[in-house]
Amino acid sequence: YAIIKASQSLEDYDHELDIDVSDIGIHTTHFVEPHMAGPQYMVERIKNTVQTIVSRDKIIGLLGGEHTITVGAVQAISERYSNISVLCLDAHGDLRNRYMNSLWSHATVSRRIQEICPLVQVGVRSISQEEKDFIQEKELPTFFWESISPVLPSIDILLRTLTQNVYISVDLDVLDPSIMSSVGTPEPGGMSWAQVTWLIKQISRQRRIVGFDVTELSPDDGPPACAYLAAKLVYKLISYSTFSPGHFPTAT
Repeated sequence: YAIIKASQSLEDYDHELDIDVSDIGIHTTHFVEPHMAGPQYMVERIKNTVQTIVSRDKIIGLLGGEHTITVGAVQAISERYSNISVLCLDAHGDLRNRYMNSLWSHATVSRRIQEICPLVQVGVRSISQEEKDFIQEKELPTFFWESISPVLPSIDILLRTLTQNVYISVDLDVLDPSIMSSVGTPEPGGMSWAQVTWLIKQISRQRRIVGFDVTELSPDDGPPACAYLAAKLVYKLISYSTFSPGHFPTAT
């Protein structure tokens, strides 16, 4: 809700692309009610919701707190599109098989995604030994964000790890806490606004973005400015996903 509320105060015009993002065609759906039976059932509910939307050739954008929503979205999109991969911008590996005795949580979301389709991670700067071993065993493309002199991965190298159809998942803790403190598990030394948006823009030029999400905003853990940043990022994702030649004309 905080992202939706903040978006009402943003300019629709994007001077970088010289477009009015509202002209693209944005529809905000009703909130997806939580499934009280447990996270696995909630993932299934999200999958069913996303299936209904992408079946009409719409680009889906999910806004959420818990990163686990990504799993349901990817399940649905992988059934709709062939040659799909997921780019996950996240400070954490999220590659544990179980966390607190559950297969379904923010700490296992990337593990579940890579069971569905190819996964590429950028911005990781906090992982467990279990996750590091898993990355090496599976040879998962993971671009770590080093604490000293962090640099963006080569776009050419990154693109070689991504398929033609790409789903982008942004956990807001990938950003530096100096600009995004409203997250549950902040990590120092993250990416800047310019680095994240530049990376997404480059990918949109050479790949088809078929869906995205922005997750893990915790409004009570930081200033109101964080919700505005998240809303602006959603606008940028909509613009980049639909503006490039060959992409769909509408978004939802």
